[in-house]
Amino acid sequence: MKRHLHSFATESRGTILVFWAIALAAVLGITALSFDIGRVASTHAELQSFADHVALAAAGELDGKPDAITRATSAAAGMVSGSQSFGDGSHALGGASDYTIAFYATLPPTDTTALGTATTDPAKAQYVAITVTPRNVGLTFARAAFALLGQTAPKSLVGATAVAGFTQYACDITPMMFCLPSPTYRADQHKGDMIVLRSGGNGAAWGPGDFGFLDPTGSGITADQSGPCAGLAPNGVKYFECLLAAEGNISQCFSQRGVDTEPGQKNGIENAVFNVRFDIYQSSMNGRKADKAYPPAPNVIKGKVPKGGGSCIGQNADLSPNTMSLPRDTCLNDGSCTDGARFGNGTWDSAAYLAENWPNGAPGGWTSGSRWSLYNAEINNPTAANSILESGKAETGLPSCSPNMSAYPERRMIVAAGVDCGATQIKGSTTDVPVTEFFKMFLTEPVGQDTSSPPIVNIYAEIIGSAEGYGGAGGKGGLFHDVVQLYR
Repeated sequence: MKRHLHSFATESRGTILVFWAIALAAVLGITALSFDIGRVASTHAELQSFADHVALAAAGELDGKPDAITRATSAAAGMVSGSQSFGDGSHALGGASDYTIAFYATLPPTDTTALGTATTDPAKAQYVAITVTPRNVGLTFARAAFALLGQTAPKSLVGATAVAGFTQYACDITPMMFCLPSPTYRADQHKGDMIVLRSGGNGAAWGPGDFGFLDPTGSGITADQSGPCAGLAPNGVKYFECLLAAEGNISQCFSQRGVDTEPGQKNGIENAVFNVRFDIYQSSMNGRKADKAYPPAPNVIKGKVPKGGGSCIGQNADLSPNTMSLPRDTCLNDGSCTDGARFGNGTWDSAAYLAENWPNGAPGGWTSGSRWSLYNAEINNPTAANSILESGKAETGLPSCSPNMSAYPERRMIVAAGVDCGATQIKGSTTDVPVTEFFKMFLTEPVGQDTSSPPIVNIYAEIIGSAEGYGGAGGKGGLFHDVVQLYR
C-alpha cells in the first residue's frame, strides 16, 4: 500500500490536463465576461449617441428669444429618435420620457465640476444638459456563473449625459450697438420704423436710442489681411474709422452672447465716417474720396448740394432748391411716438418726397412702403445713364465727388447690435454685454453732428429687419454664423 501511495504521489503523467482544465475554465470565463462587457458598452454607446443628438437639437434653439426654452424642449422631444439593444424596457428611444432636460446660463471651468443652478430664463439659457433615463443591462453569462455559486447575478445600470450650447457670431458688421426701448423690441416687428440714434458717452446710464461702438479687439479676431483694414494698428483711430467706413471683408466677429461696448465718442469718431456713403468726404475722411475701399452708395440723394457749387460737399453745404432727403417719421417731428422720443412708427410723408423728387411719377411704379424699398426702386429705375433723378434737379442721385461707386445698395445699410441697456446698465465701456438681436438699418440721410463738447452724433435710420441668418453683401451687410456644439 505504501508503495502504491508513493507511486501515485510521484507520478507526473497527465499533470498538464489539470492545468489545461483550469486554463480552459479561465478562458471560457473571460470570454463570457467579454460578452457581458460588450453588451454594457454597446448600450452605453447607444444611450450616449441619443443624448448627444437630443442635446444638439435642443441647443440649436437657444437663441435668447422669449420662446427659446419652449422651442428647445419641443425640438428635443420631437426631432430625435434612437434605439438601445440590451437594456431593459423599450428598445425605442424618443420623447421626453427617456431623458430629463435642464438649461444653464454658464458652464463651470472644468468638466469634472457640477453644472450648478439651472435657469428658466430663455434670455440666459445658453447651454442644455440631457440626462438619459438609466437602463439595466442583464449580465447573461455572469448570471450562469453566479447560479453555480448559488447567488443572484448583479445587473449593470447604464446611463448617459450630454451638454450642448449655442452661440451666434456676427462677422463683417458695423461695430455698433444701441439701446432698445424695451427688452421685447424686435426688428421684424418694427420694419419701416425709424430710430434716432444718438452717441452716448461715459458717466450716466444710457437710455433708449443711445448708441456706442463694439470693441473689435475683444473678439480676438484680427482684420482680414486681404481687406482694407489690414496692417492698421488695432487700437488706433484709423483702424476704427476703417471698420466703420470701409467696404469689403473686415472679418471682425462678435458673439451674440457677449460683446464689449465703448462710448459713442470713442477716440473722437465723428459723423464723417458714416457720410462717405453719401458721397460726402469731410474731416478725417477728406483724403479718402479716391480710395476704392471707401466708395459712396449707388444712390446718394440727400437734399444737400455743395456750397458755392462744385462736385464735393466741403465743411458746409447748401440745401438743395428742388430735391429733398427721405422724410423722417412724422411722430419724431411732432413728439407723438409711443415707443419713446427716438423710436418712430413707420408713418412718413412719402407724398411730399415724391412730389419734390419725382413730380412726373414714382420710380418703378412705387406707391407705398418703406424708405428702403423706395431707395432701391430709385436705383433700379434711373431716368438717364448718368442720373437717377430727372433732368433739371440739383442732384442727379449718383456720386459726383468720388470717382468710385459701390455696386451694392447695402452700402447705406448698417448692422448694429440691439442691447437691453436697462438690464445691463451700460455707461460707456462695458464688457460681456448680451445682444438681444442684430438689426439691419438703412441710413436715410447724412449723419449730423452738433457743436457740443464732446460732439454728439445723430443718426436717422430705418429698420429693415433682423440680421439673423443674413448672408451679407459687399456693402458691409454682415455674415452670421450659428454655432452649435457639444461641451460634455
